[in-house]
Amino acid sequence: MSMILSASVVRVRDGLPLSASTDYDQSMGMQECRKYFKMLSKKLSQLPDRCTLKTGQYNINFISSLGVSYMMLCTENYPSVLAFCFLDELQKEFITTYNMMKTNTAIRPYCFIEFDNFIQRTKQRYNNTRSLSTKMNLADMQTEIKLRPPYQISVSELGSANGFSHISAGDYKGTGKISAAPHQRLEPVTLPGIVSFVLSLLCGALNLIRGFHAIESLLQNEGEDFSYVIAFFLGTAACLYQCYLFVYYTGWRNAKSFLTFGLICLCNMYLYELRNLWQLFFHVTVGAFSTLQIRLRQPQGKSPDYNV
Repeated sequence: MSMILSASVVRVRDGLPLSASTDYDQSMGMQECRKYFKMLSKKLSQLPDRCTLKTGQYNINFISSLGVSYMMLCTENYPSVLAFCFLDELQKEFITTYNMMKTNTAIRPYCFIEFDNFIQRTKQRYNNTRSLSTKMNLADMQTEIKLRPPYQISVSELGSANGFSHISAGDYKGTGKISAAPHQRLEPVTLPGIVSFVLSLLCGALNLIRGFHAIESLLQNEGEDFSYVIAFFLGTAACLYQCYLFVYYTGWRNAKSFLTFGLICLCNMYLYELRNLWQLFFHVTVGAFSTLQIRLRQPQGKSPDYNV
């Protein structure tokens, strides 16, 4: 009998499970599929936004959008068009119910477990095809899947030593890119992110103004230390680069943000004699806050358009 067995909602950037159906049985086949679920969840940021993994008697399908992935396990003969319609329903309901800030800042697993109620109701509908709404345009979904088919992940790829790093954009013609590509779009900006961006610009402007004042003082008094000028301008560059990292995706983005924050701390330590404790605290705190917001704003998967 073809049917959906379980479903999960997972955060893309770190594989944190946000919600899941609670009806796993204890058969050997299902236990094996649970392992595949965990392995895939750790690789979501490296995979296209629509994929299928065939594991003998079962298929695992998932879609990723706006930093969240929706995964489901079904029998091998369950129609692909219904599987992705099911995932699309989960995605629309989850986006409507929870805002991006909550999903980005979630710490503990299954913090949205109440979403399981919707998963269970939707699963029951899709397991009884006669009860599905006749308004659902399956023809559009079939056309979409033909034009942009899911990337087929093999079990051998999942268990390889190199993981999925060898999958290239050309291997997946449907999307034309992997979600970890250098030109990847970032998740939508949040209010704390906007605040950190503005504060970083403010710190950069303050450093720039103090740097020009230091130059004037240096020209008027030959005994002034030119290294203070360098420290002010380095602080300006570090603040502006934090703004850049927040807006654009680059390789090693998180590492660069931490190094930039370190440079901000070093510059303020050197300028200790020219600033009071409150000024130093303000600059270092803004740098730490901006680093956190850069870390939280992760690349997003391409938002799928299934026309359901």
